[in-house]
Amino acid sequence: QPQLAESGGGSVEVGGSLRLSCVTSGGPYAMMAWFREAPGKKREGVTAREGIAAINRAGDTSYAEAVKGRFTISKDNTENILYLQMDSLQPEDTAVYYCAADRAIWSGGMAGVPPPPLFQYWGPGTQVTVSS
Repeated sequence: QPQLAESGGGSVEVGGSLRLSCVTSGGPYAMMAWFREAPGKKREGVTAREGIAAINRAGDTSYAEAVKGRFTISKDNTENILYLQMDSLQPEDTAVYYCAADRAIWSGGMAGVPPPPLFQYWGPGTQVTVSS
């Protein structure tokens, strides 16, 4: 059974940086991504999670407009670890961050982050809090 586990969350001041990691098993995956769930949104379920960044096996990436230029998604050479470098953090970045993965090839291209229902495998999430 594939497993994903995030780490690296925490509390940081405005303008600070954090690097999230997601250790995976059961890969390789055709697509991996980071999503976030803002405070108060948990009861709305997986479909309400906001796609932040995605990367496919070829290394092509896509980002949400809200994080372009501030966040960077990457993976290690084994493709077992997914990263999210977050710089210039703002209070609106406060959320629970989830990594997600799927073996199916996404036909929609990399113009944006694929929607949550595409992803079969999810980590439990890690909290990021940005304070002013």
